[in-house]
Amino acid sequence: MKKKVVSILLATSMVASLAGCGSDPNPAAETTGDAPAAEAEAPAAEAETEAETEAPAADAAPASGDLAYSGNISIMHYSTSEESEGNGGSDGFRTCLANWQNAHGNITLDEEVLANDDYKTQIATRAAADDLPDVFLLQGMNTISWANQGLMYDLTDSIKNSPYADQYKMDYMIPFTANDKYWAYPALTGGTCTVVIYDSAMWKEAGFDTFPTTWADVEKAAEYFSGQGIDTIAFGNSGQWQLNSCFVSCLGYQYTGTQWFADIIAGTGSFEDPNFVAALTETQRLFHDTNIFNKDFNAINNEDAREYYISGDAAAFIGGNWDASYIQATLEGDPKKDTTKFAVLPQAADSTKYEKFQNIGLGYGMAISAKAAQDPDKLAACIDLCQYMTGPAFSEYVGANYALAGFCSSDVDLSAFDQYTQDFYNFSYVDTKGCEIYDSYVDGSVWSVLNTEMQEMVNGDKDPATVAADTQAAYKAYLGQ
Repeated sequence: MKKKVVSILLATSMVASLAGCGSDPNPAAETTGDAPAAEAEAPAAEAETEAETEAPAADAAPASGDLAYSGNISIMHYSTSEESEGNGGSDGFRTCLANWQNAHGNITLDEEVLANDDYKTQIATRAAADDLPDVFLLQGMNTISWANQGLMYDLTDSIKNSPYADQYKMDYMIPFTANDKYWAYPALTGGTCTVVIYDSAMWKEAGFDTFPTTWADVEKAAEYFSGQGIDTIAFGNSGQWQLNSCFVSCLGYQYTGTQWFADIIAGTGSFEDPNFVAALTETQRLFHDTNIFNKDFNAINNEDAREYYISGDAAAFIGGNWDASYIQATLEGDPKKDTTKFAVLPQAADSTKYEKFQNIGLGYGMAISAKAAQDPDKLAACIDLCQYMTGPAFSEYVGANYALAGFCSSDVDLSAFDQYTQDFYNFSYVDTKGCEIYDSYVDGSVWSVLNTEMQEMVNGDKDPATVAADTQAAYKAYLGQ
């Protein structure tokens, strides 16, 4: 069985990411629905394309079609057709969105689909102009600010009274909670932002049966790999968010434990805490003072870095669950797929709170603009869309096809999957200790300072104490202190 996807691809310029965990596989915007191309708010370099892709083994349960609303609903997201080819969460999102549209012929979904980094910039611009789409993906770090500005509809009652409420994993609601109210349905799949993906055969040649558990051993391995003309670990930080989401927000827990970030979320913590400064210091040492990472890590993004791993130019790569999915799809039929394994960040020598940490969560939620709520029938349709997109239809689809988990509980039969998928499932949900993703919380104004200055820090141009002090100043400004 094949499915056809017809879309209008609009070229857009790449801009710097604000912050946050995600991927940007293609700098294109994609507008779908019945709206003419001339109405899209992107440059008009247009090319209509038609692609055929094999449908997954299990389809999503159909949506109900009984709604009173008739008209248009605008929705903005970043699950591009390109990303969905190697990302189970994005494929599930697009599949369920199409199912919902097919079930509601009297409603037109006006989609604006952007690559991830562009999405972060554009949704922030729309929020600043009080021009949010009817339905959009909310990052946890924007929840408090946008809720306080009255930009979003309070979803507390609709979440509590949802027909799927008894299946919701409410821990995922934390980033989308403000003023004791819920502002979004956690969306896409629960995945890690920090996984070490490594070629076990290459590390075996370097003298390691598994990926090292200490950075000291990684440095020893780097001597071997450097002699082979190979990077030890590939990393990309050109978007600035990668060092935060995919490294420091996991390494930091080795130094601070869990209470420090709980205090940061509560508004009582300090980025100048000596333990956090120590985490920044170790980060600077690893990236600036050793030969572990590729020298161009600040000039390339995580997509470029994972290509170093795929091509064999790096023995390992650090990224997120979306990268693991892409690597799996790309290596299909390649023996390298069978030797690819997963590990947590190694232990830093001077850390005292080390556990097998990997940061995991649902960093985005489906939110509804306050303006959409002015029409009760339209609001009901938007809520129905959000509930279907984050409910059992989505969770069962990504569980059956990708061994991934969403907001709703669902059983996953691992025996139906290859070893790569089973290994990554166990890494993500069984064998490791989950910790919070920093930039799923607090506010983008804080992370913008930290991310920008950390990029300078790992270049050796700024000391960790200064980075911590400047971030603390931004944090206090955000708190109104």
